[in-house]
Amino acid sequence: MFVDEVTIKVEAGRGGDGCTSFRREKFVEMGGPDGGNGGHGANIVFKTEKGLKTLIDLKMMKHIKGNKGVNGKGMNKHGQNAEDVIIKVPLGTTVIDNETGKIIADLTKNEDEIIVAKGGRGGRGNNAFKTHENPAPKMSELGEPGEIKNIKCELKVLADVGLIGMPSVGKSTILSMISASNPKIAEYHFTTLSPNLGVVKLKNESFVIADLPGLISGASNGVGLGDKFLRHAMRTKVIAHVIDMGAFEGRNPIEDYEIIKKELKQYDERLIKKPHIIIANKMDLENAKNNLENFRKVYPEEEIYEVSAINKEGFDTLLIRLLDLVKKTDEVELYTASDYADYKLYKFNEESPFTITKEDNIWIIRGKEVEKLFDMTRFNEDESVERFARKLKGMGIEDELEKMGAKRGDEVQIKEYIFEFKE
Repeated sequence: MFVDEVTIKVEAGRGGDGCTSFRREKFVEMGGPDGGNGGHGANIVFKTEKGLKTLIDLKMMKHIKGNKGVNGKGMNKHGQNAEDVIIKVPLGTTVIDNETGKIIADLTKNEDEIIVAKGGRGGRGNNAFKTHENPAPKMSELGEPGEIKNIKCELKVLADVGLIGMPSVGKSTILSMISASNPKIAEYHFTTLSPNLGVVKLKNESFVIADLPGLISGASNGVGLGDKFLRHAMRTKVIAHVIDMGAFEGRNPIEDYEIIKKELKQYDERLIKKPHIIIANKMDLENAKNNLENFRKVYPEEEIYEVSAINKEGFDTLLIRLLDLVKKTDEVELYTASDYADYKLYKFNEESPFTITKEDNIWIIRGKEVEKLFDMTRFNEDESVERFARKLKGMGIEDELEKMGAKRGDEVQIKEYIFEFKE
């Protein structure tokens, strides 16, 4: 089953908790703190594998979760890092953050890999908090939560040449003749429901060609196979338009070509600008020569190659020209730097690290750093609570609350927990 689009949830592992412990040995006075740090949580990693052709394995998963790092122990024993979760995906997989619409990764090379969700760092044990002023801290950290993301994966097949045309114009037959591919072929529309790839070999050189599902009017808006076809055309270096010049089934070659060009342009301007040629197929049919003559009058500058898939004629010159175009055309870059999630737009004024709003008489504090500090604080340890309060004050949260009119005794909420605003 061919699957080229999947939406899933990925949840990296939480870091292991730090340990609060003190060295206790006979005849050893003032042993001091010896709590170790927690291990790093598991990353969620996507890695390409050349043999894969579909995202069906991801579709079955739905939710991918990494393991927590091992907790730290006494005697300064640090917890072990959790093993990364490695998910194999096909070449040509684009990973998109569903919330922002930004690209996390575009994986086009064999064994490309990217951390899609980062595991949390391990919490520090009390030995890590030891200072000259506080040589025996009675506090440690909980592990940092791992990243949680809802992502969309899109597969755009990697091919040098894309065969494009209306249904039943002979694309699959041409692919079967010029490569070792064995696509399904029959005398009805939409025989090809997913891209078929074949490798064309010419002496010591080769290129990959894709038979893409038949295109009809309205495809750019989702009619028929719609953008499921057009998505795969985006990665091709060269487009080969297959036209039924024999006008089988009453087709009009000129109208067919106009429809195809219109749909390509509406989907993405870059498609219409790709290097292209026209394959005039079914030249063995009775009306083919007249139709080709009329076609040339309307499109005198188009590069046209006459072939007959049934009679196996005209393919040598065609393939030599396609190889030449492939070699002359640069690799396709679908995305610019600003499309990616890690792209930074530098501003004169940085965004505030937190926000405060008042809802139903409760002051609600939100912010990535604040929430992370909250998640890693042990509220059953007095020193940890004191450190948490100092950190909030250092961030300017206390001053901002007072500036906004908060009074002592008001309720303050971070995540789902509510506190009393005190000195």
